Amino acid sequence: MREIKHWLDGAAVSGTSGRQLPVWDPATGEQQAYVVAATKEETDRAVASAKAAFPAWRAASLSRRAEVMFRFRELVDANRKEIASLVSKEHGKTEADAGGELARGLENIEFATGAPHLLKGGYSEQASSGVDVYSIRQPLGVVAGITPFNFPAMVPMWMFANALVCGNTFVLKPSEKDPSVSLLLADLLRQAGLPDGVFNVVQGDRVAVETLINHPDVQALSFVGSTPIAKAVYEAGTKAGKRVQALGGAKNHMVVLPDADINAAADAAVSAGYGSAGERCMAISVVVAVGSVADPLVAAISERIGRIAVGPASDPSAEMGPLITREHRDKVAGYLAATTAEVVVDGREAPVSSGPGFFLGASLVDKVSVDEALYKDEIFGPVLSVVRVDSYDEALKLVNDSEYGNGTAIFTRDGGAARQFQYDVVCGMVGVNVPVPVPVAYYSFGGWKSSLFGDLHMYGPEGIQFYTRSKVVTSRWPDPATSEVDLGFPKVR
Repeated sequence: MREIKHWLDGAAVSGTSGRQLPVWDPATGEQQAYVVAATKEETDRAVASAKAAFPAWRAASLSRRAEVMFRFRELVDANRKEIASLVSKEHGKTEADAGGELARGLENIEFATGAPHLLKGGYSEQASSGVDVYSIRQPLGVVAGITPFNFPAMVPMWMFANALVCGNTFVLKPSEKDPSVSLLLADLLRQAGLPDGVFNVVQGDRVAVETLINHPDVQALSFVGSTPIAKAVYEAGTKAGKRVQALGGAKNHMVVLPDADINAAADAAVSAGYGSAGERCMAISVVVAVGSVADPLVAAISERIGRIAVGPASDPSAEMGPLITREHRDKVAGYLAATTAEVVVDGREAPVSSGPGFFLGASLVDKVSVDEALYKDEIFGPVLSVVRVDSYDEALKLVNDSEYGNGTAIFTRDGGAARQFQYDVVCGMVGVNVPVPVPVAYYSFGGWKSSLFGDLHMYGPEGIQFYTRSKVVTSRWPDPATSEVDLGFPKVR
């Protein structure tokens, strides 16, 4: 059976621990490969490789680093089909969905190619007599990324594109559930001219994660995953003296006002609720139906669910694939079994759900109580809950009272109501008639409340800030004849 290896010092390397972790084919339920979980020593080797490569990579010119990103962008674009196919094979998402993931990842690489502009500092001439002051941004050193299974290509690109172009070296610990694409990306970086050791990959589990968190040579950690683990990574990483950005879970609400276009809102709810089988941190999982819009909206969503084609990525007509593992599929189905709300469409009854793969049909649950687990928990599956409220104020309170603050959306024809919502809502990313408001690459991605631990969001301008630190230089070139002792406070006038 195929072994998915580590990537150390510019080459694929077999694991030595003997601890094999299975990689499943979600469409068939069969094991297709395995990773050998990295030992502490192997993870230490990855960090050592990155540390050794840092001085030369940091010294490379901005133009050189940008050139590598330009070449990498072209290689990713040229290999889109192969990358998307690999993502689909291990994750289960359709190839069209995997292609969309790659497109958003490419946007982040394109942003990173602008490093010569993005890393410009400020300069103040004559801040005092004969004194100039300027600021520069410098890389941190070795940084690490710990990424989730749901976007095995895009999320690593969110991290390493900016980190590398800023002059850092990088250690990636991808999800053990769909890790192959990390090696393909590593090889494309090598082909693009990235020096050996600048980018390393360690496969595995918590042993690798804990080693990276505690390693004294790792300066910063980026993480995307569930809220409990994000919080634990943030607390452990900051305790170890590292800079940390840890993105957690979500429970994204889509508020639909009575004046909204029913068909447009229903299309958006189905697209955002069931795309990638709901395994997205920006998926809409709760529709908040205000007043009279509820009945026609539920009917419209229900009608559309029946037209969703569920199947393996190998089926060109498939629009929604399986969930990542059997255990996760069963966990999601368990929420449907436990709810006391009205199950309008039960995904467990879909014919594909009884097959050998990890499939679950799309489900719609109406009149959901905010007190039950179906509403409170991040389900991460194709389950859409409908909560009915009487007013805009009640809808707003529902969103703001949520533990999470990742993304939210409002559907309305009233510009004033939309503007008030974006002003009032306590959330990091807001969509107005846009159900999945993931920012473009030249803004930054991140939520509020329990959806983010750390001060800086991911990718975009804040990504550049995260992977660099500012240094301010005060410079004077005086005439030695004018030098004198002055014990007073430095003068600026």
